[in-house]
Parts: sequence; structure tokens; C-alpha cells
Amino acid sequence: MRGVVFDGERAEVVDDLQVREPGPGEVLVAISAAGLCHSDLSVVDGTIPFPTPVVLGHEGAGVVEAVGAGVSHVAPGDHVALSTLANCGACAECDRGRPTMCRQAIGRPQRPFSRAGRQLFQFAANSAFAERTVVKAVQAVRIPDDVPLTSAALIGCGVLTGVGAVLNRARVGHGESVVVIGTGGIGLNVLQGARIAGASRIVAVDANPAKEAAARRFGATHFLPSADGVREVLPTGADHVFECVGRVELIRTAVDLLDRHGQAVLLGVPPATAEASFLVSSLFLDKSILGCRYGASRPQRDVALYAQLYREGRLLLDELVTQTYPVEDFEKAAADAEAGRVARAVLTF
Repeated sequence: MRGVVFDGERAEVVDDLQVREPGPGEVLVAISAAGLCHSDLSVVDGTIPFPTPVVLGHEGAGVVEAVGAGVSHVAPGDHVALSTLANCGACAECDRGRPTMCRQAIGRPQRPFSRAGRQLFQFAANSAFAERTVVKAVQAVRIPDDVPLTSAALIGCGVLTGVGAVLNRARVGHGESVVVIGTGGIGLNVLQGARIAGASRIVAVDANPAKEAAARRFGATHFLPSADGVREVLPTGADHVFECVGRVELIRTAVDLLDRHGQAVLLGVPPATAEASFLVSSLFLDKSILGCRYGASRPQRDVALYAQLYREGRLLLDELVTQTYPVEDFEKAAADAEAGRVARAVLTF
């Protein structure tokens, strides 16, 4: 079968992948579509260290082909969106409703794939850049058949992360103010999360003026080419600032833009050893800097919620899919995504 493999030096499309059958508590999914997220590119450029060779992809949707013993919430033929959380469901964090904090959910990559007799790692417990993948049952969330799979694919990372950061982590309140630094795939979802939450002023900041129309469509009330103009819109600062780029100087900017009681939420991914600085005294008025893993999501609840909001016309998904590419055009999709020519490139099988 086809898939995108990174061998430590380059990523390429291969056609001789194999994947094992699902074991107990697992699901085999035929992938229909997979979003190309910047995290996939970060593995290739070394920003995110990951063992190789690895099958890339972590934002996908498809159709269940087979289930292992003990799986009852999905069945062959069901449409599913996939999450990256291979959480155990039994630890204290899972029991508290915080599956993103499960210690089984990260740092323990499996190797369900093989190629020419050699095992390959699975990226983010998912590997959606393959015609078929095996995931833990908890990662497969059933969605209505009328949600297009090319759109549903984006729920599994971009929507869960961006909208979840607003609703679950920051808990933006009705009438509050929000600044979003960076309006790529994650930033657009933060914008629509702020809109859904009822924020009153939603300021998008991006150096690329071509992104203004999309930012406003997703919920921005203001669009600025730099953060320098934020204080003209919000003289006392913002209740919430989301950094969606992953640059340390912008993390400092996010902190500096906060009003009293404000929260800076970090979503961008800088290099693993990057350090940021800020004035300690700037936090004394009950300001906070919040890390955020995967939108503090509970995928079995949140994916279903976002699918319903989409069907009601309140959550935009189709508009996120800037362009679809057959998996064979992975290199072109990656180049377009890296250059910012698309909000989200979607690979199709």
C-alpha cells in the first residue's frame, strides 16, 4: 500500500508499505483524507525529534475496515475521524477527564508498519499518511456519514487544538477580547473558537495581508499586519492572546499584550531547546502563561461536538481545505504548506 515515509533524511511516497491486523482494543482504518499539518513538516526539518523510519501524518479520517476484540463503539463501515491520543483510559489523569495528560499518550511510539521486512514507527500514534493504519479504539471517533471526509480529517488536529485551546484551556468567556498571532491552520481555528465562545473583539495578527479575508471569515473583527497596532484596538490589553507561530519573540509579545488577569496561550511549536524570556513583574497582575497540549481535548466528546457544530453551520471545516492533493503529490503539498500558500493542504487516497 501507499504511504509517506521519512527515513531521517527525506520524506517520500512509497507503495510497498504493510500494516498488521488490529489486535485487541484496536481499529484498522482505511484512510480517505489526511491534513498536512506543520507538525509533520517539523519532523522532517528536525524541529520535532522522532525516531525513524516513520510513517508520517496525524490528522486523518476514513472508514473502519476491521476491529479487534473488545471494540464495540465502532464497526466496519463506520466513518471516523482519528485523534492522536492513544490514552489508556484507566490512569488518574484519564479518570479526571484529562486524556491529554495521560503518560501512555506520548513518547511510546509503536511500530505497526513494515516495509521490506523492516518495522517502521507510527507518528503521533496515528500515521494518517498511509492507505491504512491501525490505531487504538479510543482514537477512532464515529462521525455522521454526511460530513465530508476531506473536511472531517481536519478535526483530528487543527480543530481539536485550535478550538479546544479556546473552549477547554483558556475558557474564553462571552464578551472577552482575544488576540491571535498567526493565522495558519491552527490560528484560524482559534479565531473560530473565539467566535463560537462569544468573544467581543477578536484581533488577528499576521504579516501576510493575503490572509485577512480568511481570518475575518473565521471570526476576526480586526486584522493587523503586526502586533504593534493591538493597543490601538485594545488600549488596556487583551484578555487572551494565543501564539500560533512558535517563535520565542512572539511569545514575549503575547505576554506583553495581556490585560490584567490576561492569559497567554502557547500553541506554536518552536525548536525543542528554545527558551523565551519575559519581565517577571509583568505577570504580577494575575496574568498567566499557559501551555496547551492538543487543545486540552477529550476527543470522544469533542470530535462529536465539532461535527455537530459543523452540521449546524457554526463551525467551518470546508473552508479550511484550501486544496486537495493525491498522496503522490506530497512534495508539492508540503512545499505549498511551507510557503503559506494554503491554510491546510489535504492528501487524498
